[in-house]
Amino acid sequence: MDLATIVKGDDIHQTFDKSVRAAQHAEKLGYTRYWFSEHHNFPNVASAATSVLIGHIASQTKTLRVGSGSIMLPNHATLSVAEQFGTLDGLFPGRIDLGLGRAPGTDMLTATALRGNNFNPNYNFEFHIRELQKYMSGENSGSKVRAIPGEGADVPFYILGSSTDSAFLAAKLGLPYAFAAHFAPSQLEVALEIYREHFQPSEVLDEPYVMVCINMIAGETVDEAHYLSTSHFQAFVNILTDQRQPLLPPDETQLGDISDEVAVHLNRMAAKTFVGDKDTLKEKLTRFVKDFRPDEVIVSGNIFDFEKKLRSYDIASQVLQSM
Repeated sequence: MDLATIVKGDDIHQTFDKSVRAAQHAEKLGYTRYWFSEHHNFPNVASAATSVLIGHIASQTKTLRVGSGSIMLPNHATLSVAEQFGTLDGLFPGRIDLGLGRAPGTDMLTATALRGNNFNPNYNFEFHIRELQKYMSGENSGSKVRAIPGEGADVPFYILGSSTDSAFLAAKLGLPYAFAAHFAPSQLEVALEIYREHFQPSEVLDEPYVMVCINMIAGETVDEAHYLSTSHFQAFVNILTDQRQPLLPPDETQLGDISDEVAVHLNRMAAKTFVGDKDTLKEKLTRFVKDFRPDEVIVSGNIFDFEKKLRSYDIASQVLQSM
């Protein structure tokens, strides 16, 4: 999972270049997917034009599936999403994923600016997913409104969420479910239980398919990993205190200065953030997989030093493939 995180000292071009290099590295390591998440009005996140970035990364890789984790559907007309991802599928057949979320991916003022007169606080997520499915179905060819490109595209849907609402919906629609435990882990256990218990087979899936996103900060030693992780935890603190800024190097973080209240929220937010060397992470991930039984693990995590970030991908890959 990549947010095209802007680190201190980098411009947008450098940020996108690092995403390309990271995706190419992940491809060589055998990762299946490389996803980008839609965010807006964040000084440290450059993945706002998500479908454009997906196309750029897909053009610079060969076999990696590239997709959205997620497109925030309320921000877009479903016809437009169908056309964008139909275009991507036409350019990169069989390599595009469409993850869908209902959060704004931003503050409400920015969400209002994005949606204009279409802003609706009572957004019907299920209705619009079904509408998007219709536009991208080959059976829509007789309709007066068609998504071209998009109609008949081979683009799988995934429901992304961080609450029980998304779990019920993914189960009802019989779609794969990806839970955002990397920033909202508190409802992970109950959400997966709901999804599995209420799952209804569909044309897409016969059985539930669970994906869980976690943070992994890996280093050659435990001490190095904890040092690298300070940038990631500072980014969490900045979210909690509404002081957004580019990702800071470890030496500029100020985690010792946070209040007790922020510390409590930070600990809750980071409950599924795994930090350590290869052996430590294998032990932690083995317990995690046993407890939650995911079909796929999605890896996220902010590391300031780009070469160390690539090395973290290496170690994470070794750990996950050994399980």
